[in-house]
Amino acid sequence: MSVNDLKRAARSWLCRPVKRLLNRIDPPVVVLLYHRVATLPCDPELLAVTPDNFRAQLRHLKENFPVVRFPGEWTKVAKPSVAITFDDGYADNLLEALPILEELELPATFFVATGSIGREEEFWWHQLERIFLGQSPLPPRFKLNDEHSGKSWSTVTRREREELYRELVGLLKDGDTGRRTQWLDRIRDWSGIATGGAGIHRTVTPEELRLLAASPWVTIGAHTVSHSRLSSLPPRAQREEIRGSKEQLEGWLGKEISTFSYPFGRRSDYTRCSVALCREAGFTKAASNFPGQAHRWSDPYQIPRHLVRDWPVEIFSVKLKGFWTR
Repeated sequence: MSVNDLKRAARSWLCRPVKRLLNRIDPPVVVLLYHRVATLPCDPELLAVTPDNFRAQLRHLKENFPVVRFPGEWTKVAKPSVAITFDDGYADNLLEALPILEELELPATFFVATGSIGREEEFWWHQLERIFLGQSPLPPRFKLNDEHSGKSWSTVTRREREELYRELVGLLKDGDTGRRTQWLDRIRDWSGIATGGAGIHRTVTPEELRLLAASPWVTIGAHTVSHSRLSSLPPRAQREEIRGSKEQLEGWLGKEISTFSYPFGRRSDYTRCSVALCREAGFTKAASNFPGQAHRWSDPYQIPRHLVRDWPVEIFSVKLKGFWTR
């Protein structure tokens, strides 16, 4: 464990008694963050929860906590509660997650990155996964040179390709849309692996999005257009991402979109300008991606969430207990 990890662990341990006291003063809402409900052959970003584990997790929530809607009024919550959210807009949200939510009669909010809707091209992290973690042979070395970065990597062994995959995920995450597209083009040219259909990684189509939104248990929220890290963009581009996703969703669905989630969602992934632009766009709540509880005094434009992984219900229940004081 690094020094920074030790410091974070110490801060978390010291804060727990305070958070327990605050939870007694004001019952909190813990917001859970899912991405996918699917059984995948490869999941390096740990985005998917299998349908069986998802059903067991939700059943545990239903039996033990009030489950509230993310856009709802939380000031009247009488006991610690949970809200369920999804990010990105994968097709399995409709095909796998929704039937389980409806079966158990639990509400969820789905934040959708509109630029990927109806496109056959997969998200950029899946493109990297297919190229570097797949079975296709690759040239022995990859070199990337532009005004932002210049570096060369060996790609001979599986471990080297995995390490390069991780490094490129970080680099592309920090880049704007134009740089990311340029780099992906270079990577595809170098590898000789063309862009394929999204397949198991596809997002919903506009028609499927309307089916998802039609469920009484579903709320749709915005998640930018291109799923770019807002803190890497100037204010004008941030406004286009934030307003554009809201306007596209409202055009498709014919209803107001009042909630938003920041792509990636750590405090370093958006700025004060991002928060102000969400308020300016008319959103009433915005979700982040760092641990914490939502109280009546919490900033509605920086609501913390806890990532959920593919945990069996025995592990999920233990993790959930920790979410109340993390």
